[in-house]
Amino acid sequence: MPNTTIVDIPQPEQARMVAELRRARYGYLLALHLLLLCAAGRTPSEVAAVLFCSRSSVYRVVKAYRAGMLTFADPTEEDTNRIRLRTLTPSLKRSVLAILKTMPRACGWCRTRWSCATLALEVQARRGVQVSAETMRRWLHELGWVWRRAKLTAKDNDPQRVTKLARIRYVFESLQVGTALFFADELDICLLPKVGYQWMPKGEQVEVPTPGTNEKRYLAGALEITTGTTQHCVWWRKTTGLFLDLLATLDRTYPAREFASLYIVVDNSKIHKAGEVEKWLAAHPRFTLLFLPTYCPKANPIERAFGDIHDKCTRNHTRKRMGHLVRDVEQHLQVNGPWPYTLSDLYYTPEVTAAVQALIAAETTQAEISQLAA
Repeated sequence: MPNTTIVDIPQPEQARMVAELRRARYGYLLALHLLLLCAAGRTPSEVAAVLFCSRSSVYRVVKAYRAGMLTFADPTEEDTNRIRLRTLTPSLKRSVLAILKTMPRACGWCRTRWSCATLALEVQARRGVQVSAETMRRWLHELGWVWRRAKLTAKDNDPQRVTKLARIRYVFESLQVGTALFFADELDICLLPKVGYQWMPKGEQVEVPTPGTNEKRYLAGALEITTGTTQHCVWWRKTTGLFLDLLATLDRTYPAREFASLYIVVDNSKIHKAGEVEKWLAAHPRFTLLFLPTYCPKANPIERAFGDIHDKCTRNHTRKRMGHLVRDVEQHLQVNGPWPYTLSDLYYTPEVTAAVQALIAAETTQAEISQLAA
């Protein structure tokens, strides 16, 4: 019988085990093992191989011991906490997550956002343990948290929200040959660049020059949901005429001999509800406007296409003339399409699905009544 047992451990598993070992022996334990093995006559190479450390660590510990810089008195409570808290324990994980879900002002801090240093101090105040800001940063990454820019959101509290979303989904699911559904909106094109992230050398910050005097143009676009194609027009001002120009563009692009019904989904901007728009719609009965819930941009797929315009054309741009920037945007719409976006999950919540089924039932009942009357 052999006097040794060989264990076949995969290399990634060995790396994890070594990492756990190094975390567990943080403090005096590694130094004690090093000195005892050296006192037993082991060479620095043998000690480093056995303890999974470097030879420089062996030399450093032996030199510190000979200089009288190492003491092995009983560790204090503070030292014990520092040793244990190199690893994020389940109890500490719950505490850190609870702090992150609380506003700093509610904890007495004159801040609007948590920083690593502030979180470390709050953990020390609540749990009586001391960690560094860098350790807290590592814990946050371990929890799956990252440092990102926040975004503004509006209250989605329209009382007719479910009804409006159900109507749009019902039209989408009822599309037939000769009908089309569009999602329309307006986009501001500014000569002053939108500033965003980009690759740059470490320690340097790329400068984006300003135009001096800002100029604006306004683009009205309509995204056909089934094909992902877009139609657009550009105006000097964001007025009712801009939206009327978009409707006229759709009227020319989708002629009545091929499309009997066109549905346009828009937000609740006043230019979509102006009297001139109502007159135009009365003269073009095949056009029907459907309105989104108030403050609900997530329900409009064209917002994602507009975000693509900012990413590829207007963010960190270096154009000096508005005409060149507008041509960049129009070329993007012509070349980089189509945008085959689908309806967001907002249209498929249980309450919206129930409202759609109610619309289908009402349409079926109305059809049966019409047949009986005929």
